Amino acid sequence: MIPNMKDVDMVSLSLDSSFKFDCHKGLSCFTKCCSNIDILLTPYDIVRLKNRLGMLSGLFLLNYTYIDIDEKTSHPFVFLKMADDKERKCPFVSEEGCTVYSDRPANCRYYPVGQASLKKMNEQLKIPYTEEFYFFVREDHCKGFQEDRDWTIRSWREDQEAALYDDINRPWKEILFRRNLPGNELDEKKQKAFYMVSYDIDRFRDFVFKSGFLDKFEVPDSLLERIQRDEIELLHFAFSYLKYILMMEETLKLKGRSS
Repeated sequence: MIPNMKDVDMVSLSLDSSFKFDCHKGLSCFTKCCSNIDILLTPYDIVRLKNRLGMLSGLFLLNYTYIDIDEKTSHPFVFLKMADDKERKCPFVSEEGCTVYSDRPANCRYYPVGQASLKKMNEQLKIPYTEEFYFFVREDHCKGFQEDRDWTIRSWREDQEAALYDDINRPWKEILFRRNLPGNELDEKKQKAFYMVSYDIDRFRDFVFKSGFLDKFEVPDSLLERIQRDEIELLHFAFSYLKYILMMEETLKLKGRSS
């Protein structure tokens, strides 16, 4: 979910920051946060949703998403496609609430908390590191902050299972720190590769096992077994391949090339 900046409380929160909040059908604002919004989908969001709906990732992407190209990175980002009407409702919301609640995207899990990352430098060790921080999204219509249920950011993340999504998506988010440099913009071919590797996980699996990929790269049999049966392992392998093709890190080894 990309909040309107007027709704963002810019105070940076720690995992131990406390707040009161609750969301339930008895609130007059129930499901209003599911309309007129832009929900950025992560790779793991798509895995959970396409499996929930029982469809291949390509069909899910075709039916439920649209693409936006980021100007600073040339990365193609995928957003959930809202209804084409005045309210722009999420396709998965009903009067009873979210119809895919147990598989809802990470941004929906975090709400009304926002999460972001900053790349920083450890001045003592002279190495970069990533700092994750949190903030509140306080929309005028939301009555949840008037409820009396106590949370910390840590307990909220645990209750919403947001930490699981963060753990799986973190290697992909690290890639997003890449910026265009003169002569290093992503061309159309690399944008298509970024899209497939990040979002179309079923097509990426076919690419690995049904193209000439394994004739080109050395991949241990044990790893091949894991990525064949486990989509999370496949995602992590996809992120490694993405770093390789974006020339961020030599994560793969070509066959016939000595170490």
